[in-house]
Amino acid sequence: MLNGHGGNIYDIAHRLGCLPSDIIDMSSNVNPLGPPPGLIEFLKDNLNVITALPEVDSNLLVLSFAKRHGIDPATVLAGNGSTQFIYSIPPALGTKRALILGPTYADYADACRLHNIHFEYFIAQESQAFKADIDIIKEQVNGFDTVFICNPNNPTGTLYTGAEIESLCRARPSTYFVIDESYLPFVASGDHESLIGRGLPNIIILNSMSKIFRISGLRIGFLIASKSLIESLTRYALPWSVNALAQAGVQYLMKHKAEVSAFIDQTKELIENEKNRFAEKLKSAAGIKLFTSTTSFMLAKLINRHRADEVCQKLLEDRILIRNCSNFKGLSNHFIRISLKNSETNSMLARKLLGLSL
Repeated sequence: MLNGHGGNIYDIAHRLGCLPSDIIDMSSNVNPLGPPPGLIEFLKDNLNVITALPEVDSNLLVLSFAKRHGIDPATVLAGNGSTQFIYSIPPALGTKRALILGPTYADYADACRLHNIHFEYFIAQESQAFKADIDIIKEQVNGFDTVFICNPNNPTGTLYTGAEIESLCRARPSTYFVIDESYLPFVASGDHESLIGRGLPNIIILNSMSKIFRISGLRIGFLIASKSLIESLTRYALPWSVNALAQAGVQYLMKHKAEVSAFIDQTKELIENEKNRFAEKLKSAAGIKLFTSTTSFMLAKLINRHRADEVCQKLLEDRILIRNCSNFKGLSNHFIRISLKNSETNSMLARKLLGLSL
C-alpha cells in the first residue's frame, strides 16, 4: 500500500503536535462545500442503525442506485469504497497483463502487485499536457488483457470524453477496461457524460460517493458492469462490506434527487470559479506552472530550484497540507497537487506560494 495518499492528516498532526482539525488539508480531493445539506443531520438521527447488522449484500442500496441511474440492478455491485473493487478486479477477471495509463492513482498498480500480476505503465508526457492521443492508446493496449484508466485523472485532472473512451473499448473488444469515474461529478456540465448505461461488455465502471459528497469516512463505492462480469466479480464480494450507516446515507442521497443535483451543480460552479481565480493570482509567478484541470484539484510544476518536498514542508510550518507528487510514476519532485477549497483558503494559499518566491 502506498504511503502518500492525500489526506494523511493524522500522521501529520501527530508530528506537528496539533489536532487534525487544526490542519488546512488541501491534499485530499473532497468537496470544499462539505456533505450535502441535511445528510449529517439525517445520519445523526439514524445512528441507531449501527446496533444491527447491515444488509448482507447491500441489495436495497443497489436498487436505489440503479433506479437513480436508470440501469438494471443486476449490473451493479456496492462495496466498501471503490478501492475494494480495485483490489478485487484483477483476480476476478483473471488478469495476466495489465496496462495503467499514468501518471495516476497508485492503487491500480498496488492491486496488481498484491496478486502478483504483471503490469506496465503508459505514461502521458508533460509536452502532451499529460493527455495521450486516444489513437495512440489504442495501439499501446495491444497485448494487455486489462487496462486501468482514471477519468478524470488523478493527479493531472485530464479528461477523455465518453465518445473517446467508447471508441477505445470498441476497438479492443477482447480487453477489459476499468474506468474509474470517481472525480467525474466535479466536471463542468456538458463536458462529459458517464459511461454508465452504455452497455459495453468489456468495460467496468467505478463510481465513488466519497469525493463529491465528502463522506470518505463512510466508505461507499459502486461498480457497474455487464451481467456476466458482475457474476465473476460477485465471487470476490465480501458479505456486509457496506456498513449500516453508509447504507442509510446513500439511500437518503438517492431519494433526494433534486436537492443532490442542485448541490452538485453548486459544487461545479464553485470549482470552476475558484480554478480561474487561483490561476489568475499565480499567473505572475515564474516559479510555478499550473496545468488545466477538469476537476476539483490542480497539478502544478515547480520551476528551476524549487522542489516539492521543500515547498510542502514550508507550507506545513503554517499547518497547510498539499500533495507532494514525487511518488507518482511519471512525475518528479517538481510536482505538487492542490485540492481547491473556498475562496478565502485558496487566496491564502496563493499568497503563501507567492511568498516563497515561486
